[in-house]
Amino acid sequence: MERLRMRRKVNLKGIEMAAEELAREEEEEDDDDEVEEEEPLSPGSRMFHEPGFDIHILAVMGSKTPISVDVVKEKLPLTLLKHPRFCSLVMSEYSDGGGEETMKWVRTEVVVEDHIIIPEIELDDIIKLASSSSSSSSSSPELAGDKFVEEYIHSLTKTTLDKSRPLWDLHLLQVKTSEAEAVSILRIHHSIGDGVSLMSLLLACTRQTADPTALPTIPGNNNNNHNNVDVMISSSSSSRPSKLLLLLLQGLRWFMVAVWWAVQLSWNTAVDVMRFLATSWFLKDTFTPFKGPATVELRISPTPRRIIHKTVDLDDFKLIKNAMDATINDVALGITQAGLSRYLNRIYEVDGKNNGDEEASGVKKKDMDQLKNIRLRATLLMNIRPATGIQALADMMEKDTKARWGNCIGCVLLPFNIGLRDDPLDYVREAKAIVDRKKHSLEAICTFYISQILLNLFGAKFANAVSHRIFSNTTMSFSNMVGPLEEIGFYGHPMAFIVPSCYGQPHGLMIHLQSYINKMTIVLSVAEDGSVQLDPHQLCDDIVESLKLVKDAVISRSSGGVDLVE
Repeated sequence: MERLRMRRKVNLKGIEMAAEELAREEEEEDDDDEVEEEEPLSPGSRMFHEPGFDIHILAVMGSKTPISVDVVKEKLPLTLLKHPRFCSLVMSEYSDGGGEETMKWVRTEVVVEDHIIIPEIELDDIIKLASSSSSSSSSSPELAGDKFVEEYIHSLTKTTLDKSRPLWDLHLLQVKTSEAEAVSILRIHHSIGDGVSLMSLLLACTRQTADPTALPTIPGNNNNNHNNVDVMISSSSSSRPSKLLLLLLQGLRWFMVAVWWAVQLSWNTAVDVMRFLATSWFLKDTFTPFKGPATVELRISPTPRRIIHKTVDLDDFKLIKNAMDATINDVALGITQAGLSRYLNRIYEVDGKNNGDEEASGVKKKDMDQLKNIRLRATLLMNIRPATGIQALADMMEKDTKARWGNCIGCVLLPFNIGLRDDPLDYVREAKAIVDRKKHSLEAICTFYISQILLNLFGAKFANAVSHRIFSNTTMSFSNMVGPLEEIGFYGHPMAFIVPSCYGQPHGLMIHLQSYINKMTIVLSVAEDGSVQLDPHQLCDDIVESLKLVKDAVISRSSGGVDLVE
């Protein structure tokens, strides 16, 4: 009996200890939940709430079918709203005595209807738009629909998101365009995440139209071209006594290659960082129609922007890429600098003829033959944190798992070689050299840590001022993103195109390229406040024409058996 009583006491004591442990775990989970309810903004996200840097990301999606509003309202809480940033407010607090401002994400209840905007579109409005436009591009209802969407986005860029709600909204336009039956515009504040992460999150909400259960397929960097030196040496000398000597020589060779690689990496990084610091201080780009004065670029209020796009054949990019042993990024950069050169040459040539020996738009007539002396650089914002995969984001929304997120942004200064070339392929060759050089540099990582040091030592306002110096001393923003290989559907609506862009950035010009299935979309975002003097439609045409010229040159050289790789 005594043993039984003792055993019961031990069992009861074990149960009590287990209960206490369980209670402690529940308290810890509750504490974790409370912590997750509030989370401070990262330094990168904090920057996007500074005056003059209030950037909004737009994802314009064309649907091949009319959009079902009820389906969208039903699916949003099951997908996008599973992400904590899409159901959180940005709250500001000040330390005692009115000290430094701190900002944090605070979870809140989301009313989906408040974030879905469905404008009333009358057919008469589109007809009036078509008749009022002197351009022949609006002669048909579909092309008038293109103009309507363009004007709607132009009006949208004059506004900002309501800070009393989570920083996103979705505009559904039931208007037929030349490419789609309806258009949706997802607007997200840049503080929620970087462009690549947000695009991955958006694609995680889609499924392949051929297989509604399958996520989109995004091409990766499958580099199977391993060096075959090891295989050749081992197969030819495995039975020879000099095998050890050959291995030693091979090891010495690779050691020397590694040392030279490290020296080049260090040198390129040091040069890039010095140029970055010089740009933040005094090194300015040449004044061109693409670049406005800094006093205009740094306006606090939203700047209206004209966002247009044109779609070309992705196979043209692949043809050039394969023929020149390049990448899609090389081709994209090459045709962009070719298009910029064509546009500037036309402007300076016309102004030179009209003004004689007088200065033409700030550039003398003699400079028409010296376009190559123009310094024109683009800023490329890169998230140095590894991008979260689409599968991980889909699991986060479907299984409530956690996924890595946040703005860890570094800046890369990308130079464009402006000037007319006798050989159109030179644009791609030069672009490839620039990209290869930038790949062998730690510029993005270094600029990220420089911004972190400035934020920690001097605060957000000083870091924001330095960022504005970088943007005001450069000309434009440039970006290129890869999209799905197959047709996808957004909540069951087959997508005809994807057009990403943004507004609120200090630059007057932004060029973005986005691939989707077998198409490449060229997107231009141009400020319309007098900061830049250019025709976005003409510039877009010049980029498209440059692609055609490079493609034709590749075809003619290939048929003649000429080696295009130099």
